Amino acid sequence: MSMLLLLAALQQAPTVPPSPPSPITRVAILPSSTVTIAAGDTVRLVAVAYGSEGKPLDAVTARWFQSGGRFEGSIDAEGTVIAGAPGTLTAAVRVSATGGGAAQTAFATIVIVPGKAAKITVTPAPTVLYVGQSMPLAAEVFSAANDRRPDLVQWQSETPAVLGIVGSGRVTARAVGRGVVVARVGTIERRLPITVKPNTASVLTLQPAQVAARTGDVVRLRFAARTAAGALLADAVPDWSLSPGNAQVDPDGGFVADLPGTYRVVANFAGRSAEAMITVAPRDAVRPSTIVGRLPIKESAGEFWLHPSGQAGYLTTLGDRMYAIDVRDPAKPRITDSVVVDARYINDVMTTEDGKVGVLTREGGSTRKNGIVILSFEDPFHPKPIAEFTETVSGGVHSTFIYRGYVYLTDDATGSMRVIDIRTPTAPVQVARWETPSSSEGRTLHDIDVQDGLAYLSYWNDGLIILDVGNGVKGGSPSNPQFVSQIKYDLSALYREVEAVGGPGYIRGTHTAWRHKNYVFLGDEVFSAKPVGTTGPLGLGRAYGRLHVVDVSDLLKPKLVAWYEPKDGGAHNVWVDGDRLYLGDYQGGLRVLDIAGELRGDLLRQGREIAHVVTGDNQGRLAQAPMTWGAVVRDGLIYAPDVNGGLFIVRVDTKSNLVP
Repeated sequence: MSMLLLLAALQQAPTVPPSPPSPITRVAILPSSTVTIAAGDTVRLVAVAYGSEGKPLDAVTARWFQSGGRFEGSIDAEGTVIAGAPGTLTAAVRVSATGGGAAQTAFATIVIVPGKAAKITVTPAPTVLYVGQSMPLAAEVFSAANDRRPDLVQWQSETPAVLGIVGSGRVTARAVGRGVVVARVGTIERRLPITVKPNTASVLTLQPAQVAARTGDVVRLRFAARTAAGALLADAVPDWSLSPGNAQVDPDGGFVADLPGTYRVVANFAGRSAEAMITVAPRDAVRPSTIVGRLPIKESAGEFWLHPSGQAGYLTTLGDRMYAIDVRDPAKPRITDSVVVDARYINDVMTTEDGKVGVLTREGGSTRKNGIVILSFEDPFHPKPIAEFTETVSGGVHSTFIYRGYVYLTDDATGSMRVIDIRTPTAPVQVARWETPSSSEGRTLHDIDVQDGLAYLSYWNDGLIILDVGNGVKGGSPSNPQFVSQIKYDLSALYREVEAVGGPGYIRGTHTAWRHKNYVFLGDEVFSAKPVGTTGPLGLGRAYGRLHVVDVSDLLKPKLVAWYEPKDGGAHNVWVDGDRLYLGDYQGGLRVLDIAGELRGDLLRQGREIAHVVTGDNQGRLAQAPMTWGAVVRDGLIYAPDVNGGLFIVRVDTKSNLVP
C-alpha cells in the first residue's frame, strides 16, 4: 500500500474515542509495600486506590499476581501471600476503576525470613578439656525447618570456676572437675557437659614437621600430646593457627592452601605449641583443549544424552523437538531423525542402561497432559515413541533418572519425586511417591541422581536429600523410598550480591547433584531478577551459582567441605569422569576441573581448573552468545550442549601447556 492510499484509508476509518482518564491517581498497599513474614506464615495484602482529592475510591477492582520469586511461596488473586521458604517474593496488583480508565499497578516486596529459633548446634562439641586449654566454639541457630537464623548467641558457664567462656564462644579450662557451658537464644539452649582433666602434657609433636605440596592438596597433620613418661593423651585436641593467610587448617588437622607459598602451621595446647612448615607449589592443572566437532541447530538446545553404544546422541530443545544425532564421526555430527511431542519444553532425555528404551520429559503441553514419553531406541538413530505416562504428573516433568528399570522423576505440580516402573515399557505404572514434609508452598524438586541404590535429590529450598531406594542402609526400595539424610545451607546468605545487582525476587536453589566416590557434587542454579549482561535462557537474567562439594563418607552426616564458584556464569549440569569434573557454566562456557585426591576449600583459588572452553561462535542460534547447559563424557570426548549454539564436541589433552 502506498503512503497516499494509507493516509486515505486512515481518514475514512471510524474515529475511536479516547479512553476516559482514570480517576485513580495512586495505589497504596497495606500493611506496607515491604512486608516481612516468617516461612510458613501468611499475610493478606490490601490495595487502596486514591483519587485526585486524596481520598480512597470505592468503585475499584484489584487483581493480584506474582511477579518475582517463583519458588519461595505464592500469592493468590485476592492478595493472600503464603510464605514457603526464606527468600523474597514480589507481589503486583492492577487496580482499575469500575467506570473505566487506565489501570494502575503497584508492587510489594515480601521478605520471607526463617521461622522462630528451634535448635542450636555447636562445633566443635568437646567432652574433655585439659587445665589451661582454650578452644573456640561456633554456634549456629536453626528454625524447625532447618533454616539458618542470624541470632546472636549468648554464652554462659554454669561452673565458672571450672570452665570460663567469653561472648565470642571461646571456652577455657580453668580447673579439674566437671562443668557445663550453655549456648542460648531466648528459651532455646544447647548444653555442653565437659570434663576437665589435669594437664600432664609434657611433649607436643606435629607431623609431618616439613612437607611439600601443591595448591589444593590436603596435608593431614597429626598432633600428639604426651606425658613425660611418653603416655599419649588420646583425647587432646589443639587450637590451630597458621600464617600467612590464603590457606585453612580444619579441626581434624587437614591443611589446604589456595595460593603458593610457605606456611607455618601451629598447634596450640594449654600454653604449649608445636609447629609444621609446609611449602606449597602451583598446581599446574591447565591443559589445552580443542573443539573437535559442531552441530548448530535453529532452536534453543537443552539436555544431551549419549546412547550406551556411543554411536548416537540425543539433543533436547526448549521446544517441542528432540534430535537424534549420529556421532560416529565426532568431527561431523549429523542429525538422523527427530521426535516431536506436544510440549513447550523438552528438558531431559535418558536411556536405560542397555539402551533399548528411554524417556523424555514434557512441560507446557497444549493438552496439559505433559508427563513423560517413553521411547524405543532399538534403532538408536531413529527413536520412536511407544508409550507415555501422564496419570499423576500432568503438571509437567522437569528431570528424570532411569535406574534398573525404574524412572525417578520430578513432579512440577507437587514438588514430589515419583517412581515409575518401566520394566514393561508399553505399560508404565507408578510405584512410589516421596516428598519433603514441609509445606507444599516452596517445595520444589529439581533434579535426581541415583547411584548404588541411593537417590540424591536436589530439593531447591530444602538442599540435598538422600533416599535409600535399594541400597539397604535404611531398608528402602524403588516402591518404598526411605529417608537417609539431608544437608541444607543458607541460599539467601550465599547470593546476597545477586539481589544487590538484580533486585529482589531472584531465582536460587539447589539444582543438581552427582555422586562420585565419597563426594556429592551439588550445584546451585541462580538467576538475577533482572537481565544483567548476557541474558539467560527463557528470558531469565544473568546466571550465577556455586558448586558445593559434600562429603558423604558418613551417609547419615553429610558435610560441606569444598566449593567452586565461577565468576562469569553459574553452575548448571555436571558430569564426572575419573579425576575430572565437567561443568556447564552457562554464560561462562564449559569448565573442566581437577578433582583428584581429597577436596577441601576454594577449588577455584586453588587453581584446579583444567580447561575453559567458550561455546560461542557465529554458527548458532545466537552468534557469540555462549550458554553451556552441561556435558556428557565418553572415551575422552566431551559432548557439551549449548542453549544458543547447539552441540559442541570437545577434547581436552592430558599433557600440560608447559610441557615442551
